[in-house]
Amino acid sequence: MVSNVHVSINTRRLRVTTRASRSRDEGFTLIESMVAAVILAIGLLALTGMQSFSLRKNVDANNQTRVTNLAADMLERIQFNRRKAANYHNINVSAGTTTCPTAAADVMANGDCTQWRTLLLSSNLQNITGTVILSNPTPPAPDPLGLNRNTVTVVVTWNELASDVVTATAKTVSLAKVVAPE
Repeated sequence: MVSNVHVSINTRRLRVTTRASRSRDEGFTLIESMVAAVILAIGLLALTGMQSFSLRKNVDANNQTRVTNLAADMLERIQFNRRKAANYHNINVSAGTTTCPTAAADVMANGDCTQWRTLLLSSNLQNITGTVILSNPTPPAPDPLGLNRNTVTVVVTWNELASDVVTATAKTVSLAKVVAPE
């Protein structure tokens, strides 16, 4: 029986010792809490910076996609009217002036130019201009391979909007395609 009392005393002492040591180490100190708050604040600031960068790049990508689709639209219009592709040479579309083929020369090319102008200007991009250039626009100029082909280049230029962080930059999309009559 004496050994049982001795064991219970030892366990009681252990409990008292562990309770006393635990009560001194519970919780966080003010310094630890402040360090954790500073680390959390730095992480949140980094996330905010990445979010604004990501948003800006998404807007740039969206504008790039829209302009590429507009340039491809004009290439498809020329491909559809490929027998009269030379009529599309030197089309220049902007908010200020527009150079389109006359309706007397080619009604379809004139309509395509007018519709493309409407699409470009309704894109709401700053200072957008569109140009169509053919490398072999006149029939007397010989095609090197004798296939009566034209290389059509559609160039669309616009300015990205400036913000307090980013300066306005000019962007350009240029698509080229070889068009040959059937």
